[in-house]
Amino acid sequence: MITKKMTITIPTGLEARPVALFVQVASQHESSIYVECGNKKVNAKSIMGMMTLGLSTGEEVVVTADGKDENEAIENIEKYLSSAN
Repeated sequence: MITKKMTITIPTGLEARPVALFVQVASQHESSIYVECGNKKVNAKSIMGMMTLGLSTGEEVVVTADGKDENEAIENIEKYLSSAN
């Protein structure tokens, strides 16, 4: 299991379209992936769950991946969250 703090640098934050793309990135991996912000923890592969977080640019989240491709999952999610979509 890998846990890593990440900062969202996508200019629009995670609104509908960026959340959909985020879920696509997470869903490409076999590992279980969760995103935590404050006292909420949601499945990164769930659009509805991710939307409930209402994440803005500059917010810090903790991403946890557990499974055989966890390293790749963390890498790709961090790459996506720090992109300028």
